[in-house]
Amino acid sequence: MNKNVFHNFSYGVYLVSSLDGERPTGCIANSAMQITSTPATIAISINHDNFTNSCIRQSGQFAVSILSQNTSPDLIGQFGFQSGKDVNKFETIPFQTKLGLPIPSNCCGYVICNVINIMETSTHTVFLGEVIDGDVMSNEIPMTYSYYHQVIKGKSPKTAPTYIDEDSISSDKHWVCNVCGYIYDGTTPFKELPDAYRCPICKVTKENFIYK
Repeated sequence: MNKNVFHNFSYGVYLVSSLDGERPTGCIANSAMQITSTPATIAISINHDNFTNSCIRQSGQFAVSILSQNTSPDLIGQFGFQSGKDVNKFETIPFQTKLGLPIPSNCCGYVICNVINIMETSTHTVFLGEVIDGDVMSNEIPMTYSYYHQVIKGKSPKTAPTYIDEDSISSDKHWVCNVCGYIYDGTTPFKELPDAYRCPICKVTKENFIYK
């Protein structure tokens, strides 16, 4: 099977947030869609290993924030490649609280949902949520998953539904971040990276890059 066919599906880039008790947490997701309009329902897919998964189960609520093309790579790195078990992800991110759930201040818009059904796959949970609130936050252009890959040069975490092992589809060698998979495309010789270089997605230093 040629897994590249999945790249032709349309995806966005979203921050799915919930609560760990009273502490806000969340993760980056690309699989979110509207199922019905009346009543409005949303489906999201979250990996079993993501801490946000268990938080949604316990709280019975989640929010989906639509990220814009101007979203800082810091936010994507923090929410996409770190665990809420170990890090207070919202500590350095400006956010508002809507019906008790955290919403990043610079998103395009958000919806807040109560979980009404759950479906399990071998690796992911599909949460079906009834929308209880939502609003447009800005007129910025929403980020698509294609934009994230082609312009920002970001990669999918291994817990993402769309993750594909790049080594299995490409024979070209690059400096690749061993944490998040970001491919460095700078102009320096392949045998070296700038000494102060940090991954723009997950912020690790150049020692975490592998030439492969």
